[in-house]
Amino acid sequence: MGILSRFKDIMQSNINALLDKAEDPEKMIDQCLRNLNSDLGKVKSETAAIMAEEQRAKRQLDECNAEIERMQQFAIKALEAGNEDDARKFLEHKASLVSKQAGLVEAYELAKNNADHMRQMHDKLVSDIAELEARKDMIKGKLAVAKTQERINKMSSSVASANNSISSFEKYEELANKALDKANAMAELNRSSKNQTIEDLTKKYTSDISVDDELAALKASLNK
Repeated sequence: MGILSRFKDIMQSNINALLDKAEDPEKMIDQCLRNLNSDLGKVKSETAAIMAEEQRAKRQLDECNAEIERMQQFAIKALEAGNEDDARKFLEHKASLVSKQAGLVEAYELAKNNADHMRQMHDKLVSDIAELEARKDMIKGKLAVAKTQERINKMSSSVASANNSISSFEKYEELANKALDKANAMAELNRSSKNQTIEDLTKKYTSDISVDDELAALKASLNK
């Protein structure tokens, strides 16, 4: 059955070629179904032609069988009429028809077998296309979910990048805080050192003045 394998190869090659390209899966699904429906048209046309061949072979066989039966009846009538020669002619023609009958039977069986195979392939293809049509929306739904997931994955990468930027910002803020704390501490130390020096000098001179006054007072008392 070359015709069966040929159409099978056509359908498989169409589907495989589309899946290999797969530039846009959603469009490829629609294109795949269009190709399958196109193949279905070819199968339907070929099936109709082979079914017509089956009908022609059956008609020829039926006509041969009917003619054989007709020759048989004429042979009987000829004998009943006493015409043996005519009966012989009818039987001779019947014999030639019987020899032809075997070839017609074989041709009809082959044509019927071919037609049965084509009808099976046609019905299977119709069933497969109907199933794919029913699954088309489900497949497109899955593709939509996949695209959404892909966008989420991209956003996750962006969020991760943003988190890294936030972490860097916080790191630099911490460094700035440390620098500010250090500067403030240094300023405090500088202020403390300056105040301590002035106070020490003040105490020094204050202490000396008190001793001189006390010494002067002591001298004064002794002189008295």
